[in-house]
Amino acid sequence: MAARYRQTSTRDGSAAEPEATPAEPIKQIAKSRSNSLSVVDVLRILGGILLLSSAMSYLSTSGESMTWGYNPWWTRAREWKALLKGEINLTDDQLLTYDGTDPTKPIYLALNGTIYDVSANPTTYGPGGSYHFFAGRDAARAFLTGCFMDDRTPDLRGAEMMYMPRDPDATKPEEVEAARKLAESGKATGQLSKSALKNRQAQELRKARRQVRDGLEHWHQLFRGDKQKPYFKVGEVVRETGWLEKLPRRELCEQAEKSRPVRKEE
Repeated sequence: MAARYRQTSTRDGSAAEPEATPAEPIKQIAKSRSNSLSVVDVLRILGGILLLSSAMSYLSTSGESMTWGYNPWWTRAREWKALLKGEINLTDDQLLTYDGTDPTKPIYLALNGTIYDVSANPTTYGPGGSYHFFAGRDAARAFLTGCFMDDRTPDLRGAEMMYMPRDPDATKPEEVEAARKLAESGKATGQLSKSALKNRQAQELRKARRQVRDGLEHWHQLFRGDKQKPYFKVGEVVRETGWLEKLPRRELCEQAEKSRPVRKEE
């Protein structure tokens, strides 16, 4: 700290040695500095809190998570690696070559047009794995219907029908009995007006389509790695305009048809 100097004179008029007087007491400066926190100190405190929280999360979840189950993509190193490499675009034919049979290539599968890397689990998706038939394909329909061998296609047209309630089957006594009770209560289907039937069908269709979206999102979360699985998104499937219309319409597979709920009136 610079100091001010004051000239003093002796009795004979000659200049005396200058006397130094501090502009501000040094002890006061030192005290004010010692009581303040620097940016580095704040970062150290925050880092210590984060480290302690991660350690507690690791111990309480038996080593499954260091973020208390919160697993966004930006916390996963594999996501950053894929981001730096750039997103890939493959046709369905090109995607087939990533089914694990070529050891020099990763194992990919697609879901409704989004490609995921599942190479971390070759015993499941690689050759000989229990779900190898999904590798190299977009089998979005099969993930919904459960018909893994018959519905390995991205064609989702009509898939919502598996969630649409059906009328009771006359060949099943339990369903016939339920229909009889509905008739006795005055709530049978035949007693609904045309407008009521139309409104009911529209409501059921909206609900079924929402279930399709929710069902796909469940699998997207799995393959994105949101559920602690070591999978991640790598790109998108590219298809020509109008590709879906060129495919023949599919009926619900037997398993999906059987899983349809029986309509029940409120």
